[in-house]
Parts: sequence; C-alpha cells; structure tokens
Amino acid sequence: MNMKKIETLNPMMQKYIDSLKYERKLSHNTILSYQNDLFSFQEYCKKDPFLVTKEDIESFLKERSNAAVTTRAHLFTVLSNFYAFCLEEGYRSDNPCEGIHMPKIPERIPKYLTYEEVDTLLNMPLKTVYDYRTKAMLELLYATGMRISELLSLKPANLNLEDHFIRVEGKGSKERVIPINETSEYYLTLYLNDYRKLLIKPSKNYDELFLNNRGTPITRQGLFKLLKALCKSVGIEKEVSPHILRHSFATHLLNNGADLRVIQELLGHSSISTTQIYTHVSKEHLKEEYDETKFREHL
Repeated sequence: MNMKKIETLNPMMQKYIDSLKYERKLSHNTILSYQNDLFSFQEYCKKDPFLVTKEDIESFLKERSNAAVTTRAHLFTVLSNFYAFCLEEGYRSDNPCEGIHMPKIPERIPKYLTYEEVDTLLNMPLKTVYDYRTKAMLELLYATGMRISELLSLKPANLNLEDHFIRVEGKGSKERVIPINETSEYYLTLYLNDYRKLLIKPSKNYDELFLNNRGTPITRQGLFKLLKALCKSVGIEKEVSPHILRHSFATHLLNNGADLRVIQELLGHSSISTTQIYTHVSKEHLKEEYDETKFREHL
C-alpha cells in the first residue's frame, strides 16, 4: 500500500491503527491489511466515522458482493473491530456493524501427512551439510508445530537443549516456550556442533540459526523449494508445505489423545476456536479407520 493512503487516513482510524501497532503489536502485514480496508471504506463512504450508519456499511459490503467471501468477511471484521474500538474509547455509543450478517466462510479442513508419509519425509538420505541442516529443520517443524516464520527467525540463543525446550516469538511478538523431543534435539545438536559453522561465510555475520549455501538466512521461498525437491526425491506426491508439517503435528497429537488446550498453547493460537479445526480432522481420521475396519470384516 502506498504512503498516500496511510497519510490521508481519518485521524480516528489512524488512532486505531496505532493501537494495533503499539499496544496489540500485530504483524506489519496485518496492520497494512487493516489500513487498506479502512481506507477503502473511507473512500467509499466519504463520511466522518462517527456519523456512519449500519446502512452505510451494508451498502459498502453489497458494493463488493463480487469479491471472495473471505475478502468481504475480512472487510466486515476490520470495520466491526474498528467500531468496537470507538465504542470502547467512548467516541460512539453504538457499533453500526451490529446486526449485519456476513456469509459464512466455508470451513477448510487442514491438509496433513499420514504417519507413514512423515516417516518417509524425515527418513531422508543424509549425505551433505545441507542435508543435515534440512533434516534438523524438518524434525523441528514436526516436533514443535511452529510456524515457518518462527522457524526461520530462530537464533542459537533461542535453544535450550540442556533443558529440552526452545523459545519462539509468534504473532504479535508473543513469546512461547515449546518442548522438543530427543530426535529433533539430536539433529539440532549435530547441526549446531558440526555443520552450521561450515555454512558461515567470513564476510557475513548472521545470527539466524538456519543458513543457506551463501551463508545468509534461509528464506520462505528457499525452504519451500527444498521441501518440494525432497518430496519428489522420496516419492511423496502430495503438495507439501512447511505449514502441512504444523497441521500434521497438531493432528497427530490430537489423534493420540492430547488435550486441545495443550495443542492451542503449543501452536500459539490466541483462541481455542482456531485450534478446534483439528477436531474435524481427527473425526475424519476416526471415520476412515472405522470404514477400513468394516471393510476388513467383510473379507
């Protein structure tokens, strides 16, 4: 988004954006999306925010009826949250979004790997320094369920291998502690002690834990390419992303009886409702197991 939009945002809207930035500490991309949506509404409505009515908001959303459901839902959420802020701060006595019903967003059940596919992926051949680095990354992703951004921003100082945990900085700069298992700890230690130093270039000095062949931190695109090539080499035909390992971590924990609140804490979800999507995956897994059992009974 260009700077002109930010500069011309209504002062009350800007105050709300500042609260997201400095108080709630939301990510840069989230703040930009909120700015963009508020500016779009401001340009459409051309009214003081304090004079906006329910009908104005309904008209704005109707005007965007051809947009994707998720886009319209986001617009509505941004406006609703903004006016909830105005209400809380005493600038309005109502929230004009109240009573407006948005189309329900279709629920997407996360894709995940089976236990066998995870084994196939993690049992990758280890021949080069890059293999050991990738192995440490994938073991850590599956053992902790961390986000790709959290993995790539890790520094050696985040690791406490003696006490078997790591510290990660999640969304909104919220720090959480995640335990790690023996396997991921073993390969992390191996990478740290024997291989990371081989990737460091004398002319470069980066604190990030995982480095590429140029001695610079691995990027999201770099990890996606690594994973795609690895899946092809080991015969996994699914489209596998780092996020699928996060989904696999949560799904497998739930299938093995882990408490949903524990999974929420490990994943860094602010709301339990976000974590509950994995219950649908678990039910689907149970149904498949049941169907397979009934099939065998008829053999």
